[in-house]
Amino acid sequence: MEMTLTTPAVLFPAVSLLLLAYTNRFLALASVIRRLHADYQAAADPRYLFQIANLRRRIRLVRNMQFAGVLSLLLCTISMVLLFFGSIIPAEVIFSVSLLAMIWSLVLSLLEIHISVQALDLHLEGVEHPRPTDKG
Repeated sequence: MEMTLTTPAVLFPAVSLLLLAYTNRFLALASVIRRLHADYQAAADPRYLFQIANLRRRIRLVRNMQFAGVLSLLLCTISMVLLFFGSIIPAEVIFSVSLLAMIWSLVLSLLEIHISVQALDLHLEGVEHPRPTDKG
């Protein structure tokens, strides 16, 4: 396969949309963390500790997803510059690494989604089977 200047450019729209989605996740998590912090300040319930640990893990995953996505975009850009100057082999190598960074970003996204669903399942379980102290 011959790699042209447009090959790495194909990833630009996808990476941009992914980064926007990751930013939205980050902002949503930040909002939940702020609300949980206020709730915890009002009533220091030990059940919040699991949620805090879960949110801390998810926020780190989103940070790493963003890092890998930005790295992918940066490497795509470097690959395009190398192609522009005629350095085909280095451009192909850099583009391959860019694709690996994108794959890593997507894998982290799947993991974050899985953790998010687990947290939601716990909330639903609390609704379906409330503790006697939950009624009130």
